[in-house]
Amino acid sequence: MELSADLLLHAYSIGIFPMADDRDDPEVFWVDPKRRGVFPLNQFHMSRSLARTIRRQTFDVTHNRDFANVVEGCADRPQTWINDEIFSRYNELHGRGHAHSIEIWQDQELVGGVYGVSLGGAFFGESMFSRRTDASKVALAYLMCHLQNCGFTLCDTQFLTPHLASLGAVEISRAKYQSLLKEALYVDAEFTAQPLPAAQDVLQRKTQTS
Repeated sequence: MELSADLLLHAYSIGIFPMADDRDDPEVFWVDPKRRGVFPLNQFHMSRSLARTIRRQTFDVTHNRDFANVVEGCADRPQTWINDEIFSRYNELHGRGHAHSIEIWQDQELVGGVYGVSLGGAFFGESMFSRRTDASKVALAYLMCHLQNCGFTLCDTQFLTPHLASLGAVEISRAKYQSLLKEALYVDAEFTAQPLPAAQDVLQRKTQTS
């Protein structure tokens, strides 16, 4: 079956997502995990060191300024599930207003970011990357705050990793995820409805950790 932007949106609406075995593998398969990682939007765990980084405004933060290069940054690793077909379709979704990125800059260089797909009040986080200490964590902190500001109710992380768990992500059953997704799809949220939050807003919407 040919992968298309419309097919991708339908897949997300029923709780599945695509992956490839490798960058050079042209085949795409669908994933429907029994256990799903999600980020409760109001439970992002921010360490004191990360709070200091945000407070000092070490990085410049933008959204949707350089989507393609954020995806490229996420794919720039020895093993990646982002092949050429997936890369092209997500860029198409971005052009249609359904895929978005948070970019982290330092000295005008892209040093980190996160991207994902939006549908109703659900945001499906796809991948993130970091070329400087805390760059991807800063991107996630801004993303969580921005999603709340824009009216989103669900942030999907697909799988729960120890790194994501340390930042507040949790694992739920497939049935629970499907229930949350069904509710979120009826929510009227828009990623570009609000400007990115200021650093102080991000700092106020966090759960402090050591």
